[in-house]
Amino acid sequence: MFTRTARPAVALARAAQQQQQQQGMATLRELEQRLKSVRNIEKITKSMKVVASTKLTRAEKAMREAKKYGAANNELFKHVPIEEAEPKEPKILYLAVSSDGGLCGGIHSSISRAIKKEVASTPGRLAIIGDKPKAQLSRSLAKDIGISFNGVGKDVPTFGEASAIADEIMKKGGEWDEVRIVSNAYISALSYEAHTTAVISAEALREAAGFQQYEMEEDVSKDLAEFALANAIYTALVEGHAAEISARRTAMENASNNALDMIGSLQLQYNRGRQAVITNELIDIITGASAL
Repeated sequence: MFTRTARPAVALARAAQQQQQQQGMATLRELEQRLKSVRNIEKITKSMKVVASTKLTRAEKAMREAKKYGAANNELFKHVPIEEAEPKEPKILYLAVSSDGGLCGGIHSSISRAIKKEVASTPGRLAIIGDKPKAQLSRSLAKDIGISFNGVGKDVPTFGEASAIADEIMKKGGEWDEVRIVSNAYISALSYEAHTTAVISAEALREAAGFQQYEMEEDVSKDLAEFALANAIYTALVEGHAAEISARRTAMENASNNALDMIGSLQLQYNRGRQAVITNELIDIITGASAL
């Protein structure tokens, strides 16, 4: 009588134990799938870090060469009293220099923050290089965006690309007295910061006291201003490209390290779960042998 009464309870206990084992196996399968996914991600980020490290050497070399052009450009305008040549309320055109690529940390956000800060202090129109900063700035400054460019910066920028951008700005950028180029300055392989470079228009160049000492035709000043703009854009593009490659390498290194930490944590959970399942099976075997 007692045996017949106890049988349903024993059956329920065995069913609950089997269900618990099945749940443990399901959890182990989920952990195994997550481990596989994280390992694949770690391989991808590690490969992207190696590619970025290879590209960085080439980008740094191009940046050093481009800075020579930028130094010559700055030397030309060093003695020009721009403050006297500009009107009290100059028409400013801000040029945000970045790219279309992602997975590079806050390289685009630094440009967007710098642009918003500049526009808040001195309002002006916007010209944007790169889809990423355009998407960020369109949320708050959409009405100020006049012209944008994309497809630049996939490889080391060339002076031809900078000249084409400068030509479009001269044609479609509207009226402006000064272009303020906001780009990322490459400080080291681990750091960068946004900085601003100013380029004045041909009219402001003719009215500058330093250039009024010389006799210049109107076409000469126009060509000089356009060349100075292309030169400044080229320097900003190449230096920003080096900063982006450096930021991408750092971002992929951090992602790889985080993936390794996740792999270690998931592997520990998997081992503990597997050990618990094996222990329960051993208990079942010992209990069954004792009952016999």
